[in-house]
Amino acid sequence: MPQATVRGVEINYEVLGERGPWVALQPGGRRGLEGVASLGEKLAEAGHRVLVYDRRNCGISGISFGGGTSENEVWVADLHELLQQLDAAPAFIGGSSSGCRLALLAALRHRADVRGLLLWRVTGGAFAAQRLAQNYYTQFIEAADQGGMEAVCRTEHFAELIAGNSANRARLMSIGVERFVAVMKEWRQSFNEGADHPVIGLSPAELRSLTMPACIIPGGDGTHPRAAGQAAHRLMPNAEYHEVVTEDRPDLDVALEDWNAKDGLLAAIFIDFLRRTQHRA
Repeated sequence: MPQATVRGVEINYEVLGERGPWVALQPGGRRGLEGVASLGEKLAEAGHRVLVYDRRNCGISGISFGGGTSENEVWVADLHELLQQLDAAPAFIGGSSSGCRLALLAALRHRADVRGLLLWRVTGGAFAAQRLAQNYYTQFIEAADQGGMEAVCRTEHFAELIAGNSANRARLMSIGVERFVAVMKEWRQSFNEGADHPVIGLSPAELRSLTMPACIIPGGDGTHPRAAGQAAHRLMPNAEYHEVVTEDRPDLDVALEDWNAKDGLLAAIFIDFLRRTQHRA
């Protein structure tokens, strides 16, 4: 699988399809590219070139904790550079959960990169804000405080990164506890500053400013409540709204099994949106 050096970090990526308009997809959480590979293959079969990749600190890409005041800002800058290297801009940018927040911020920061947005499992609400701050940042701060970088290496997420790319252990250990904790706290503070918005990470005014075509498919669990997707649809001027998971599951933090069963329907909605959007253009 090819790699690109993006702002000093090795980024693992794959392009699915040989021709057609570009689409770039990001999974939720800090999952690797396999989280969107199946969807990407379906979009490629429908006539698109689809970029799937491991963000820094995800999958088998490199580890780095510098270059931005928030994790999403770092990821957005990386995506912008990767699109330029592949001559893939403008593209339809898509994402689920954290990938959805990335896609929205990419549209805000680099509008010329974005032909349209594919957004699913939108995050919002107090439960999501508290859970995600703990999962993304606080647990690692606590591990570093209690056991140093050795303890960070043993956490589930970073152990997986090291298993996938053995060089990541040395990179992680070289950061040092103080630097690592400082970055985690800075990223947590940035996340918390946008956590009270109906859609975590972007203010209503910022969402209103995103005038490119968008296709929004809401979630239905505690972290991705239907109301967050509805808010995005209400605020974004050229957004359309579809539901794939019709049952609310507030008893579940993340209802991934529900989504895995609906992968084909998700792809069909996005393929139809892409076809209609390109036709209008």
